[in-house]
Amino acid sequence: MNWLDTIVQGVLLGGLYALFAAGLSLVFGIMRLVNLAHGDLIVLAAFLVLLLVTTLGLSPFVAAVIAMPVMFALGWVLQFGLLNRTLGNDILPPLLVTFGLSIVIQNALLEGFSADSRRISAGGLETASLQLGPISVGTMPLLTFLSAVAVIVGLNLLFYRTALGRAFRATSDDRETAGLMGIQPNRVFATATGLAMVVVTIAALYLGMRANFDPTMGPARLIYAFEAVIIGGLGSFWGTLAGGVIIGVAQTVGASINPEWQILAGHIAFLLVLLIWPRGLFPRAVD
Repeated sequence: MNWLDTIVQGVLLGGLYALFAAGLSLVFGIMRLVNLAHGDLIVLAAFLVLLLVTTLGLSPFVAAVIAMPVMFALGWVLQFGLLNRTLGNDILPPLLVTFGLSIVIQNALLEGFSADSRRISAGGLETASLQLGPISVGTMPLLTFLSAVAVIVGLNLLFYRTALGRAFRATSDDRETAGLMGIQPNRVFATATGLAMVVVTIAALYLGMRANFDPTMGPARLIYAFEAVIIGGLGSFWGTLAGGVIIGVAQTVGASINPEWQILAGHIAFLLVLLIWPRGLFPRAVD
């Protein structure tokens, strides 16, 4: 067994999990909203990209670029019109509303696309690989990981280097005071969710090109996203990437020992990290 190759493949797989988790981390870090429909929104974006590819004959990457503003608008309207009404000291209303939203999205996709699994064709990119010494690295997993790093860098720059990022941080710290300073918290929250949906579209693109997907697989993507966010530490974008990598490496190592252990190994790694670092590896703003 080539352990180096196994670890490299796990790191690259972690990039996909980090993409699943980045949007969730952004929303939770700003408004403390636990979105149980996050995984289903990823699947919804994957079907949107698939629809654009099949009906317009576009490249998956071009289709994703077109889908991004659509998902941004969906996230903005969803947050401004619905989820903002659930925010407050009680965490139960957002959980109930997003759980209901999850069920609605799943059933709508089942009605529209049936229960059959689908895949977004990426042509030769699906089988292309690079030989790096003794290790063969798939072009698609490498592109996924590089995209995850780019998303994390972009979110950090947006959060800490822009006026919008200052509005995000001010509203997250004290919503009432930010409102007195001229910031409109409801619009800031809606913008944050819209940006999260852009990240969701990127995650959906790679999910659809790397594996089959169907309308009911959203909750499983949500679990991976939650685990990556919690392992990394709530509110830390780089921690989210680290959390995704830890889960990915654990899964590939587990699969190398016994293919039946792949999913279980990732969950065990999650529990071990929580036992040692209950607040995650890089805890930040949430107390």
